[in-house]
Formats: sequence, C-alpha cells, structure tokens
Amino acid sequence: MPRLRVVPLLRVFLVALFGVVLVLQLFSFPGQFASMARVDAELAWLRWPLTLVAGGTLLGFEVVLVATWKLLGMVERDAIFTTDALRWVDVVVRATACGGAVFAAGFLLVGINATDPGLPLLLFVVLLGIVVVELVVLVLRSLLRQATELRSDLEQVI
Repeated sequence: MPRLRVVPLLRVFLVALFGVVLVLQLFSFPGQFASMARVDAELAWLRWPLTLVAGGTLLGFEVVLVATWKLLGMVERDAIFTTDALRWVDVVVRATACGGAVFAAGFLLVGINATDPGLPLLLFVVLLGIVVVELVVLVLRSLLRQATELRSDLEQVI
C-alpha cells in the first residue's frame, strides 16, 4: 500500500501557522493592548501584563510547532520509535505546560478585572482546551514509549 504524502503538506501548514503566530506575537497583540490602553485609561495598566501573557503563551505554541517539525522529520526517516523522539515529545509536553501556565495567569488577571463574564468564560474554555491537549499529548507520549520499547525488543529478537 503506498504511503500518504501528508508530511510535506503538513510542513507547509506548520510554516504558515508559525508565521501567523509570529505576527500575532510581535504586532497584533501588542498593538491591540496599546490601543486598549489609549482608549480606556482604567485598563491602561493591563497593557504590559497582557502583552507578556500573550507573548509567553504564543512562545510556548511556537516551541510546540518546532518540535512537531522535528518529529515529522523523524517520521520521514522512520526514526520515530526512538528515545530521540521521546525527547521531542517531552519538549511538547513542557512547552504546552509552560504556555498553559502563562495563559492561566492571564486568565486570572482578566477574570479578576472583568465586568462582563463573556471574556473570562471564553478564556476559561481556551484554558480547558490547553489542558485537554496537554493530557492527550501525555497519553500519546505513553503510547510512543510503549511502541519504542516493543520495536527495540523486536529488533533484538531479529
């Protein structure tokens, strides 16, 4: 059965996503929070904390994208069932946890200062999504570890 050639297509989307995240991190969010500070003097003090929260969260996401790129290369070389792959998955786990922690701090910051429950509720849903992704990655890491051990055992037998 021929192998699907989705890895090159996925790489194109990873590059595009990385570019969009970089634009959000460097221009969009800082500009939005600067505009918020100019429009509403009572919220002006939130400009830099929110800029740092957005930047830190997106930095964690960028690390996940780079680790995914590296893992895709290992898939292409048929080296995914190695301890090197587990190290890159650990990078994904740590980056997701760090980005989620920074996002949680931002959620608390916005939630405490919110007058309308809509934005805190939306941020809570995003935070739940981050936690779910983290847990799924942990399960997949466990499966990869088991498959790596089985492949190693099989190679020793052969």
